[in-house]
Amino acid sequence: MNKELVIDSNGSEVNIALLEDKTLVELHKEQNNNDFTVGDVFLGKVRKIMPGLNAAFVDVGYKKDAFLHYLDLGPQVRTLNNYTRLVQQGKGDKFSYEKFKREPDIEKTGKITRVLNPGQEILVQVAKEPISTKGPRISTEISFPGRFLVLLPFSDKISISQKIRSKEERGRLKRLLMSIKPQNFGVIVRTVAENKKVAELDADLRNLVSKWDKISAKLPHLKAPQKVLSELDRTSAILRDLLNESFNNIHINDPALYDEVKEFIERIAPEKMDIVKAYKGREPIFEHFNIERQIRNSFGKNVTIKSGVYLIIEHTEALHVIDVNSGHRVNKDNSQEQNALVTNTEAATEIARQLRLRDMGGIIVVDFIDMHDAKNRRALFEHLKNEMEKDRAKHSVLPPSKFGLIQITRQRVRPEMSVEVMEKCPVCNGTGQIKSSITIVDDIENNLEYLLRDQNLNRLTLGVHPFIYAYLTKGKLPKQWKWFWEYKKWVKIKEMKNQHMLEYHFFDQNQEEIKQ
Repeated sequence: MNKELVIDSNGSEVNIALLEDKTLVELHKEQNNNDFTVGDVFLGKVRKIMPGLNAAFVDVGYKKDAFLHYLDLGPQVRTLNNYTRLVQQGKGDKFSYEKFKREPDIEKTGKITRVLNPGQEILVQVAKEPISTKGPRISTEISFPGRFLVLLPFSDKISISQKIRSKEERGRLKRLLMSIKPQNFGVIVRTVAENKKVAELDADLRNLVSKWDKISAKLPHLKAPQKVLSELDRTSAILRDLLNESFNNIHINDPALYDEVKEFIERIAPEKMDIVKAYKGREPIFEHFNIERQIRNSFGKNVTIKSGVYLIIEHTEALHVIDVNSGHRVNKDNSQEQNALVTNTEAATEIARQLRLRDMGGIIVVDFIDMHDAKNRRALFEHLKNEMEKDRAKHSVLPPSKFGLIQITRQRVRPEMSVEVMEKCPVCNGTGQIKSSITIVDDIENNLEYLLRDQNLNRLTLGVHPFIYAYLTKGKLPKQWKWFWEYKKWVKIKEMKNQHMLEYHFFDQNQEEIKQ
């Protein structure tokens, strides 16, 4: 598969498009002022404990307190709290982190009141960015993702990605990590670590350990609420998580960002440096790679697939609903059941893409076209599951219900991607109402008087809709002649068929539009 990353950087944000075989599958917008990104580590202060929810609200500097549930504390939260308190007191040089005594794991069904107290300062990590009216969701189970490994402070476990199937390779990786892993750190081995050499894994591990060392060094000088460590920016995080042998090109239109990405690639994958390319074309980078057109076709309530099949996507606060419609797609040689299977299969591929593209999360209910054959329903379910395997977000797909509905749950950690594809009406300016048509000539004459008398312009051209053109130039006393007698200047009137009825423009003698 041909994978390309196209990065459009402007003053306020960075837009990142992931293409698979020239098809847009992911779109990310990174605001330059986003201070609460997933992975950011904060020193927060517990504001209040909610025993009924078994949760706490923590001040991390956002306008709304962050939400911390008991299940997000992590088994070693007491150890983390002890370590944080001692380091804040300046006693970090009196003990070694690797030999720091760990407390027993907290109970899985315990009470948060036994772990946290109001006013307590704790180290937390953003697990879900602020969405809608909610503040960020946080966790005290801190982790640092790298290219090959994920580092877990105050843990000794070594976990291997389930996608690494070979028993020999899993055993090799486990033995290797046991020999290089420092004490008091747990490690999750990512899929891309398969068949990697010890030097690459060791370099990744050292980089992650250095992040924890930076936190420890900062803690004595911080007072809650304050950010302790920032996650990589969105561009670097995507490169870290996605970069593999199938990546062909990374196109960037900003020279400064190009240098940053080049430096980052050199650090994590020197052999891939040649794929980073600076875009210097005249047209916007998203238009050059046909991304802008795909964005316009892929967002909005109605999404049409090439064959004529179309989706209707509705969003609510609680869930998302997708309705599949066959449109004009009917093969007379096939039965209704066969046509339904073909349509549903094609729609399932697009739905999996839409979930990634819009980063839709929570509960998604899909209403496919009814199929009576259990074998066909099973085939559709398997096809949708296979398409969803390309999705990096955690998800679950349930088999079709007796009503023909398929339910999907998908992890949501950021606000859903939304692109406004409807443009403001140039006639009503988005109000839904237009001026009375009889007033347009008054508007034109008021502008003419200003241009001909006050500005003393000559050889004006007026561009109008054909209907207005006929009104101004025909009849017993054409307006064109009336203006000539009044201003002693001839105004040329031109038909412009591409304009709406109440639109008009003035042009000077060089046929350049006069902006008013």
